Amino acid sequence: MKRTRKKMMVKKLRGRDYLSVDDFSTEEIKSILRLTADIKAHPKRYRKVLDGKMMALIFEKPSLRTRTTFTVGIKQLGGDSLLLTPADINLGKRESVFDVAKNLERMVDGIMIRTFGHDICESLAAHASIPVINGLTDLEHPCQAMADIFTVIEHRKSLKRLKLSYIGDGNNVAHSLMLIAAKLGTTLFVGTPESHKPAQSMLDRATAIAADTGATVTWTADPMEAARDADVMYTDTWTSMGQEAEADARRKTFAPYQVNRDLFSHAKPDALFMHCLPAHRGEEVTDEIIDAPNSVVFQQAENRLHAQKAIMYELLRD
Repeated sequence: MKRTRKKMMVKKLRGRDYLSVDDFSTEEIKSILRLTADIKAHPKRYRKVLDGKMMALIFEKPSLRTRTTFTVGIKQLGGDSLLLTPADINLGKRESVFDVAKNLERMVDGIMIRTFGHDICESLAAHASIPVINGLTDLEHPCQAMADIFTVIEHRKSLKRLKLSYIGDGNNVAHSLMLIAAKLGTTLFVGTPESHKPAQSMLDRATAIAADTGATVTWTADPMEAARDADVMYTDTWTSMGQEAEADARRKTFAPYQVNRDLFSHAKPDALFMHCLPAHRGEEVTDEIIDAPNSVVFQQAENRLHAQKAIMYELLRD
């Protein structure tokens, strides 16, 4: 057991931050994925590996899956967590990000932050001497991407021989998915309206990575092109937190990108359906797709727990 765990660990991850998928190399991501599989298969082996470790969980945005999986995850590893909400901190207003970082580094062993601006996450990591994990920002959702790709591996063993299709809004989920697909040599098509395509900087970075790994990352405004012969079809909500005022306009813009029976028929017959949740049923996806036997959305949600346990273990372990 000890030899197996030692082999799966990457020593240089200890003490580092995980703000972006791009923070980890291809081999480091693969190591995290192997560890995720072992943690999921043998949870009792890891019950005390972070004994005494404390995580501060900062939430500037509401959460179900992120809050639950980090809170449960650190406890299952033998540690504990402290929840900090805007009422407690009010980052940048009640206290500066610098001051929060300098306080917390003396009190806890790691920080998870779920916030709006990615710059807040980066600033916290720059000033804190302890690991900082991005639980979601407007730019990236790297823990989600790790769980997503792990879910794909569970069902489709070879990432290099499949087509992953993301259809909808070119948001933070799309950004992280592009980076992890590029790092692992996967073919990814991102289908979004021109007005809501992924950030050009993220497309450029994913394309550059793909050139080294043999991956393909393609953006298209045609949802049918993105869906054609897909092994996995992925979508996300059209209106993210903070965009509520745009909801009506977004529904009109994204209507052709709804994952319904017609669009899904362009994928392979055994294609998987994925969604990071929460889902707005009847908008980005219809009930008949999200509730179908080939939908793995709840397995995806569960895998956030296992993937984040692997990330916390690697970053916080002694």
